[in-house]
Order: sequence, then structure tokens, then C-alpha cells
Amino acid sequence: MKQKYGVEVSYSIAWRGQECAYENLRLGTPEKSYNLLPGYLHMLQQTNPVPVLVHCLCCFHTGILVLSTKLEQHYIPAAKSYNLQEFHVLFYTLCSAVPGAKEYLESVGLDRYNIMTTNISESFNAVLVKVRELPITAFVNEVRLLCQRWFQQRRTKANGCSSRMSTDVEQKLEQRRDRAQTMDVICADQYIFDVLDGDRNYCVDMALWTCTCRKFQLDQLSCDHVLAVVRKNQYNPYDLCSLYYTREFWCETYRGVIHPIPHISSWVVPPPLSTFQLNPPNVRIVAGRRRKRRIPSMGEELTTPKCSHCKERGHNCATCQNPIALRQSDPGPSLPSLVADVRVAPNLGHKSDPSPSLPSPVAAARAAPDLGQTSAYF
Repeated sequence: MKQKYGVEVSYSIAWRGQECAYENLRLGTPEKSYNLLPGYLHMLQQTNPVPVLVHCLCCFHTGILVLSTKLEQHYIPAAKSYNLQEFHVLFYTLCSAVPGAKEYLESVGLDRYNIMTTNISESFNAVLVKVRELPITAFVNEVRLLCQRWFQQRRTKANGCSSRMSTDVEQKLEQRRDRAQTMDVICADQYIFDVLDGDRNYCVDMALWTCTCRKFQLDQLSCDHVLAVVRKNQYNPYDLCSLYYTREFWCETYRGVIHPIPHISSWVVPPPLSTFQLNPPNVRIVAGRRRKRRIPSMGEELTTPKCSHCKERGHNCATCQNPIALRQSDPGPSLPSLVADVRVAPNLGHKSDPSPSLPSPVAAARAAPDLGQTSAYF
């Protein structure tokens, strides 16, 4: 403030001024924001009918509840295993390493279906860092705006897709087609085929839509071995994929529009909600700077800062205590530059001359010391 505007203010005054500005930009104080929340949610429901959501299990956070440090070593490979024999081996190793894991995981179910492997809350936490300090009503409105932008972007991308399958599925099928070129297919029946993949063989049943690798029946998407059979028998590979991977279902997913909320002056809220007083939580505000980063979940990996000076982790350049090493590529000033400094240096030896001038090139050459081969530069 002093350098830019010439005004010197204390830290407390600057902080209170910032809070006053935030209140004008963030729909007022937290108390006012909580009182607006019931009416805002009512208008949100009126303009955007709430869809029916299905709650699924997240394999990552389910494992965090009981495994913590054993997550990457034992749990994740077992959760992502397709083969039953491989799964039983990994699951037995997991139960032997973590006491109580077997009872807990069997209680929540080991069915691979209805398991969501990507937690949407983690995606929201990454993009809502800057708006997390807003009051509750302004924060909910920012979440609505974010979903509104996401739906529009994905709707535009889906409508611009010209292939039969979605863009990501088409790329995955293309990669699997390339790997299937090197596989040999032996026909055992009209629908049963033996596919040789390196030193292993897999059985594909086109009547039951199964493959012994189990990717075909679990993902409902053609695996490498099925595509090898498709190449040999001239089948249509798209007929062997689930309809949920098609462009039509992709467009249908983002067909709904998240409508904006009108201004507060035009809200029509029924009396039970308009007169309801919702107060913020009664918490004690501790002294000092408030925490801005959220508290990480148990087992969540934290990124440590990296210093730009010493290239070590655990601190940044502002708190670095290590000496800065000189670059080896800098040889220092060359000999001609030193000689040039001697040439242009003013003659300060005579104290009687109040304003010494630069010597002429001839006088500088005569006054320069004998440097051997350096006379060639004059």
C-alpha cells in the first residue's frame, strides 16, 4: 500500500478493509449467507429438478478406512484384478497383512459392479480451492456455476463426436486392435475360439460374450482377444460393446441443462422457508491466520514443495537455508573485458583535477600495462 498508493496502514486495518470488501462481494456476512441458504435451495430445486442418484462404493476410500499404509501394496492390485485366481491370491495376501480386512471387505461386498473407482469429491476439491473461503450460499452458487460450465463443455464435445462410440472408447479400441494384430486365432466351434497371446492362450465364447481374461464380460467392451476373433471372422466390433459406450448415450448423459438462479429480488419463497432462521455453526475463532487448505483424508498423499534454488523438497526458495551453488558454465569475465575496463577507467590519480575526463584511446594504450599478447586487442 505504501509503495503503490503512498498510504501507510497497519496490518489489522488492512485486514479489516479486506474483510469489508469481501462482504460486499460475497453476499454479506456468514450470518446473512446462512439465512439466504433455505430460499436459495428452494429456488434451485424449482429451476432444476433433482435427478435420482445411485450411491456406489469407492474402492479407494473403502480401502482407506481399514488399510492406510497397505493400500498401494496389497489393496489396489486386488481391487483392479480381473482374473479370479489372481484376485484370490492377492486377497489372501491382503488379509494376511492387514488383520480385520477380510471381515470388513466381505461385509461391504466384493462385487465388482456398482463400484465407483473415481471419487467426484476429489475432483471438486481440486477446483474449488479459491472459492472455499466464500460464505455458504455463495459457495453453493459457485458449485452450481461450475457444474453448469462442465455440462455445457461436455455437451458440446459429445455433440461434436462423429464416431459411433465416444472419443475415449474409440481410442481404447484402436489400441486394442493394434495389439490384436499379433495374436493367432484357432477356431474350436462356431462360437468358441482359442486365442494365442504370446505364451498364454485365452478362450473366447462369442455366444455367451465371455473371455477367460474376464475384461470382456466385466467392462462390456471388446478386449484384445475378442478383437482378434473379430478380425478373423469379419465381425462388427461395435456390436460387441455395451450401448452405454455409444455416442447417443454420451449425448444423453449431458442432455440436461443446469438452469441459472434468478436474482434474489425475484425469489418466490413460501412462508415456512422465508421466515426460517438458519444460523452458522457456533465455533470459536482462534487467533492468528485462518487455515485455507483443507485437512487431508487418512491415507491421502500430500505433495511437498520443491525449492527452486537447491532443488530439494520440504521447503521453498523463501525459507531455503542451503547455499546457492554457482553455475559451472559461467567462466567469469574474459581477459579482453578486463583490458577494456582498464581502457575506459577514468584517471583518478590527480586530485587537483575536479572533473576527470575519459582518456583518449591513444593515451589509454600508452598508459596500459604490458599484458603480453593482449596488445592485439587495441
